[in-house]
Amino acid sequence: MAALGLAGLAGAGAMTLPASASATPELANIASAGSLQLLMDKYLGPPFIKATGDEYQNISAGSDGLAQEIVAGEITPNVFVPIGAAPMQVLEPKFTSWAVSFASSPIVVAYNPKGPHAAELKKISQGKLPIKDLFTLLATPGFKLGRTDPNVDPQGQGFIMMVHLAQKDLGISAATAAADLGGSNPTSQIFSETGLEPTLQAGELDAASAYLPQAVQLGLPYVKLPAEIDFGDPSDVASYESASLTLSDGQVVKGSLLDLEASVLKGTDPGAATAFVKFLLGSKARGIMKRLGYQLLPPALLGQKSAAPKAIRALTAKG
Repeated sequence: MAALGLAGLAGAGAMTLPASASATPELANIASAGSLQLLMDKYLGPPFIKATGDEYQNISAGSDGLAQEIVAGEITPNVFVPIGAAPMQVLEPKFTSWAVSFASSPIVVAYNPKGPHAAELKKISQGKLPIKDLFTLLATPGFKLGRTDPNVDPQGQGFIMMVHLAQKDLGISAATAAADLGGSNPTSQIFSETGLEPTLQAGELDAASAYLPQAVQLGLPYVKLPAEIDFGDPSDVASYESASLTLSDGQVVKGSLLDLEASVLKGTDPGAATAFVKFLLGSKARGIMKRLGYQLLPPALLGQKSAAPKAIRALTAKG
């Protein structure tokens, strides 16, 4: 599991605390989706420390895998920030009974600008070739495509269901869809969420599943998918919910909006945790997320809304 923290940046003697900060810094101990690692550790952690005087650390990996580790007691964060509703639901009601949804992260296909298929992928991204050609290209023998494990990561689930929706909505053939997902050797496409894009950047893949903000933040060229199959547009939720996937353990996952959610977990010190979730919903963080490619949603409470801290309820659309 990949982990990257900035707690050391906020030692009590390392900075002058803001007037609004506690004289005794507390720790916002976050577990976040692997695709959020750069957002959290580079773009949000430092300004959170500066604004509050609190300390910060973060571990990033596949959201479903993190949820299972929290349930098993292997990690004990006080804030959970997954992508998609399902990982948060794994923690209910023992660890939390509420969440706040605040942005979405559409799926795209990022590609290697120096790869053998880069010219064709660029034409597809520019609309000079039809989007259907993307799926034909991905099915080309020898094409090196990477994606994440659907058993531990919502992006991996979303990518498979995206291909299934393309089969239905764009008319790609069943054979093409199967080839897109690795054919008889699908595990050859699987990489960890935090390792997938670095593998693409290293030139070892022709293309990879990615969230739009990942591609933006890493400077990767990408092919944008139609909204009805990219799992990032709230107006197309009905399309997403028509898709489903059976995991290796027999669990059936239903398609849904790939939104960013956050919650303060029970049994933890809530001070800095609540401050961090409040920071996520504030103008500073939202401006950063918009610039980095996230689709901002009006903050909305989910689940047992009354269980959310008052400071969080005050910042939501229906607080």
